[in-house]
Order: sequence, then C-alpha cells, then structure tokens
Amino acid sequence: MNTVPVQVADQALTGVPGLDDILAGGLAKDRLYLFEGSPGTGKTTAALSFLRAGAEIGERVLYISLAETEEELRESALSHGWMLEGVEIFELIPPESLLDDRQQQSLLYSSDLELGETTRMIFEAVERVQPSRVVIDSLSEIRLLAQSSLRYRRQVLALKHYFAKHRATVLLLDDLTTDTLDKTVHSVAHGVVRLEELAPEYGAERRRIRVVKYRGRKFRGGYHDFTIKTGGLEVYPRLVSAEHKTAFERAPLPSGITGLDSLLGGGVERGSSCLILGPAGTGKSLMSVYFAITAIARGDRAALFIFDEELGLLFDRTRALGIDLEGLRDRGDLLIHQVDAAELSPGEFTARVRECVDKADIRVVVVDSLNGYQAAMPEEKFLLLHIHELLQYLNRQGATTFLTVAQHGLVGDMKAPVDVTYLADTVLLLRYFEAIGEVRRAVSVIKKRAGRHEKTIREYEITDTGLSVGPPLVNFQGVLRGVPNFVGPGAGLMGERTA
Repeated sequence: MNTVPVQVADQALTGVPGLDDILAGGLAKDRLYLFEGSPGTGKTTAALSFLRAGAEIGERVLYISLAETEEELRESALSHGWMLEGVEIFELIPPESLLDDRQQQSLLYSSDLELGETTRMIFEAVERVQPSRVVIDSLSEIRLLAQSSLRYRRQVLALKHYFAKHRATVLLLDDLTTDTLDKTVHSVAHGVVRLEELAPEYGAERRRIRVVKYRGRKFRGGYHDFTIKTGGLEVYPRLVSAEHKTAFERAPLPSGITGLDSLLGGGVERGSSCLILGPAGTGKSLMSVYFAITAIARGDRAALFIFDEELGLLFDRTRALGIDLEGLRDRGDLLIHQVDAAELSPGEFTARVRECVDKADIRVVVVDSLNGYQAAMPEEKFLLLHIHELLQYLNRQGATTFLTVAQHGLVGDMKAPVDVTYLADTVLLLRYFEAIGEVRRAVSVIKKRAGRHEKTIREYEITDTGLSVGPPLVNFQGVLRGVPNFVGPGAGLMGERTA
C-alpha cells in the first residue's frame, strides 16, 4: 500500500507516494539525483511525475530531452492521462551547423564542439525558464559526447555546481546503454535510484526499484516491487512488520461448527494465523469460509484472496451449501479478490492485503491458497520471508489470517510444496481415511500456540446442509496415515449404526 507523505519545506515530493515512502519523505531540495535503469523500466514516467508534482504546487519545472522529441514525450504522458500543464519541455536539437557536412571542422574534434554546444543550450534553457525542478534525459548522450571518463566527470560536476547555484532539484536519467559501466555520477550525485525490469519464463514482466545511495538520509533499503499503470508508477514499499503495532483485545474467533470449535478449544485467537493443511478436495476452502462468515455475523468484515478457483464456481458451490458469499460481497461485508497468478508480484499482493486491513477495517483475511501464491512467483527465492512479514503485520493489526495449502497426494505420506507450519500459530490437518468400505475425512489440531486444544481426531462430513464435525474417533489407529486399524468396538464414526 502506498502511503502519502506530508510535504516538508526542504523536501520535494516525487509524485509517486510509494517512492516518497522509501525515500523517507521525498528528495532533499537543491540537490542532484540519478535515476538509472535500462530502457522501458519507467524512468521517464517517474521523471514526469516528479515535474508534475512540482507544477501542481506552483513551481517552475523543466524537462530537457536529448533523446526524445517533445511530441513523443507528450504522447507518452497522454497515455497516463496527463496533459503536462505547467511542464516546460526543451527538446535539445543539435545546431544545423553540426549536421551540415560542409561546415564541419577538420582541425578540431566534432565532439569538442558538440559537447560545448549542448552544455550551452542547456544553460540557456535554464536561464530562460528559471526552474526549481529539472530533468535531463539522458546522460547517455552526454557520456558519448564526452568520450572519456575524465571529461564526462568534469561535465557532470559542472552541471551539479551550476544547478546548485540556481537552487534547482535535478534528476539525471541514465538508460545504461553504453558499453562501459561508468559509476562517475554515483559519486557525484546526492542520491541514486535504480529501476529494474525482470522477465520471468512465464507471465508478465516484473519491475523493482532500489535506492542505491542517499546522502544524510535513512531510507528504506532493499528492493521494492513496482508496476507501471495508467496514471504512472505504483511503488510497493517492502513491508517491515515491526513498524506496525496496534493494541487490541485477543478473543477467540469460532467457526460456528460445534465439533470444530471444541477441537480448537473455542476457536482461533484474534491476531493469529491458522494454516489449514490437507490434500485436494478435503474442504480447506470451505472451512476457512466458515470462519469468515462467522466473523461477519458478529459484526466484523472479512476478505478472501482467491488464487485457485473461479469466483462464479465458488459462489455456486457455497450457495448449494446455504452460504451466500455473493450477497455478503454485494452488501460490503465481504471483500473478494480474484488474484491472477501470472500477473502479480509479492509486493503488489502485500499492498492489496494491507489496503484491505488499513482502509476497509478487515478483521479476517483468507488466502486460498499458498499453492497459487507460490505458482504466481515461481522464480521468487524469498517467498517465505514475504509470507512471514505479511503474517506478522496482520497479527499486529489484530487481523485473523487463514491460509490453505494443498498437499501432494491423497493418502499416505504427503508433502506440501511450501512449508509454513512453523510460521502459523495454529495448524489444522485434514485427512482422507478408509473405513468400512468408504472414504471418509478426519480433522485434527497439530499445533496451537495460544490456548488449549483437543488432542483427538474427529471425523467431519460435507453434505448438502454444509460442514459438520463429529465426536472424537476412538478405537482407531493410523487415521492420519489414511488406512487405520480398527482396535475395538464403538469407533465413533459419523452415521455409524449400532445393533
């Protein structure tokens, strides 16, 4: 979720709230900054947002383009719905004498003339507009004209001192298209921001941003996901759960199913996480939905993040069991998000969840399932850390979280694709088992950090009237393995007939 920093007198907001959050409020004024990244990473969009933010508060702003024409820039801005009111664009075109073969010098290198002429034209534009915010796009052109690292560094230093004298906040854009990785500007600039684009083997591209350097400022380090949407950049600051703490009263959240609540010792505590683990078809999604509708019945609001199932099918399936999820959604008590697994980054998903909790006052969050979450980001190496921070954040906000994980296999030795049992506060284990010629279902509580719970295994059924949980199974051994041994009379099976 993008927070909105407060405008501070000595800081210039970038126009991208999430980036301002990462930069601890924005950019210090009257300094020179470098935004670098390969073509297509969003540098121009970020720069235009920076200038628009200045124009909106009455500042004079100037975009100096050495690569794109003014028409191209305005077309790019129009794709975001921007008219660029108050933004002065100076399209730097080489003088005609430099394009005329008959007038080119033979005793002097043309690069000497071109670099000097380019610098002079930049300074003339600045003297004319007197801007407080300037963007120069791009440094690659100046680097090529300089031809040597020494001349390039001196040119950048000259620009820095010139703009400092004119009290302007400057963004230098670098598209990193030259053969050599020259770090000259890194040492000269007051701050360096790097934008990257990653191309997974399947799905949409993923973009991320990192503040490489910011003198005299404690910023939010590391990589942060961002997207380019109509309207500009959306940056999702990396979640640090320790920064978000609230006071709340811990109380059990029941499921509304008598046997299940008895098994859990009254329910799942508010501000904790519950993992529902089991093979496909055991009712993990349905069980989590029961907790959500019970919370709604007592006045709370809930949110479902659905990765695996199409919403229409989910509505039809639950309606057949007497649960009107669509009606709850239409009344605003239940938020339902269908997550496209191939179009999401971990940062964007976290931002969606945070927005629900912070703005919609959600108290129950269901993520169905972590298998889909993992499939959405197969090349992400630190999914467990993302999940850990998200669960800790939700716990500290007083939200109860339900996660479902489908295990591989149906009976016997089964494994989960992602092991988060050590992160969850409560773990519910669902199993198939065979008894008296039928496939049946069993539920047990493997772990619960807060409060007591039963150590028993209970059978449960899913019928036309919903989900019901029976008494503890007795005189059975090996139920969790799927093929139990009957060791005595009175097994306690649901619907069992006695003579």
